[in-house]
Amino acid sequence: MSLLKKAADFKAFLVRAWTLSLPYFRSEEKWKARALLASIVVLNLAFVYTLVLFNEWNRFFYDALQEKNYPVFIEQMMRYTVLALIYIAIAVYRFYLTQQLEMRWRAWMTRHYLQRWLDHQVYYHLELTRYASLSPDQSPDNPDQRIQEDLQLFTSSTVSLSMGLLNALVTFVSFVGILWTLSGEFTFSWNGSEFAIPGFMLWVAILYCAAGTVLTHYVGRRLIPLNYEQQRREADFRHNLVRVREYSEAIALDRGETVEYMQLNLRFGHVLANYLQLIDAQKRLTMFTATFSQASTVFPFLVAAPRFFSGAIQLGTVMQIASAFNRVQDSLSWFIDNYDSLAAWRATTDRLTHFDTAIQKASQAATLQHEISTDAGLKVQDLALDLPTGSRLLAHTALQVRPGDSILLSGPSGSGKSTLFRALAGIWPLASGRVAMPPSPMFIPQRPYFPNASLRDALAYPESAEKYDDATLQQALHDALLPHLADQLDEVAAWGQKLSGGEQQRLALARVFLKKPAWVFADEATSALDEEAEKTLYRKLIEMVKSGNGAIVSIAHRHSVASYHNHSWTLEKRSDETLALFELKPAY
Repeated sequence: MSLLKKAADFKAFLVRAWTLSLPYFRSEEKWKARALLASIVVLNLAFVYTLVLFNEWNRFFYDALQEKNYPVFIEQMMRYTVLALIYIAIAVYRFYLTQQLEMRWRAWMTRHYLQRWLDHQVYYHLELTRYASLSPDQSPDNPDQRIQEDLQLFTSSTVSLSMGLLNALVTFVSFVGILWTLSGEFTFSWNGSEFAIPGFMLWVAILYCAAGTVLTHYVGRRLIPLNYEQQRREADFRHNLVRVREYSEAIALDRGETVEYMQLNLRFGHVLANYLQLIDAQKRLTMFTATFSQASTVFPFLVAAPRFFSGAIQLGTVMQIASAFNRVQDSLSWFIDNYDSLAAWRATTDRLTHFDTAIQKASQAATLQHEISTDAGLKVQDLALDLPTGSRLLAHTALQVRPGDSILLSGPSGSGKSTLFRALAGIWPLASGRVAMPPSPMFIPQRPYFPNASLRDALAYPESAEKYDDATLQQALHDALLPHLADQLDEVAAWGQKLSGGEQQRLALARVFLKKPAWVFADEATSALDEEAEKTLYRKLIEMVKSGNGAIVSIAHRHSVASYHNHSWTLEKRSDETLALFELKPAY
């Protein structure tokens, strides 16, 4: 890669990091954020100033030791005590305020990304594109890890690295003049002429650190992609552990422990394989940086020794030169000392930028116009549906459902019934056209979701259970044929695992009976129920929607369900099998 290309990539990276950082300092918390940042900057400047005072103290203290001047020794010990107390106070409050800024920044970014991830069903759209194997820019892996871990790493690393860079710059400016003055001239003869280099040790420090910076980047350049890959593999391993917990019953019934162990062990093997490469790269970098650091400790004494032994300078001056050289060298070595942290920060920033871009694209993907119906019916115009693979499912489809209708949507498995269901709900991103929907419909998915909470919260979800009294909640459970749960409203459990498939479907229907919507859309809502329970519940559903001047649209494979509906829609494949054609069948 050419030098210009590397410079352009680095500039683009800084722009991405700035773009991620700036919103917090322009948010509703901007004044607190800016005040904290300003306080930390002031404390860092004060911290560097105390180092300058300590550097000056070195000369007086070591000169007093060399001259055996006891009164000056005591005076300098008192001065050191005062400086140490100031240093400690600055260090403590610099740490405290830095932690406060990191915490507040992380909290704001977490809330910000959670809201964006959850708004407009972005979380759902990202999963669709991910499992359809679309462009990596549209399918970030493990959003949970990016929100929980990457945001924490980004905020803490950005604050610590930026303040460290500020310290390095201020330290360099503060000590460069001291080192220039103390180092004197270096004279040498060459080809019969005398030459003098003023501020010799300053130039040595600059050349020493410049060479170290170039070599550090050469030795450690592989850390950036390895850190990125390590975060991805760790998150993937954790995600699959969670899936085993979520599907524990199904895995246990299938006796799938051996397969799951093999799969988890394989993914953990990927984690270890990348980690071994990361350790190897860090070992080489540590070997170089440790060598560089140890050499820099004795280097100023070697250079200043001839002047000291000749009597040109005192021991205190030697110590002050060594201190100033080390401060300048430390500031110029900031890149070397923080290369590992910079590599991890860049990997985190790239992951968050990828996630941020994907959220923006997902939130703008939908072209389906979803609006409230003005005539109490459902109207669909010019509806087109695509699959994540890019194939067309429906095109130029028009539908209408009037109050009082009960419609069964049927068709072969995989023909697109559930996709149409999602489009009507307004959550399918690969759709265009117009859907006019009556207000407050309820959609019952194939796999209902229940939070790990009390039964009353699971029943009222996503509303607050406080809206309903116990009698109303218990009546909904009785209506859904769950009388045995009526006395368990305050029991907290993982209801998605505790209840059987049939009980979960009945609990989902209990939500419907609790909220009494006029319009209901059910996707295989009774597939796990026996025919008698299905008959009882469907009659209650149809009675409920008719009393509210509404309608019900059901997806089902059972022929028995057809008897509860007065119309039927069927999805059928066309002869070329490239498109699904929607046809209206006669009423039952």
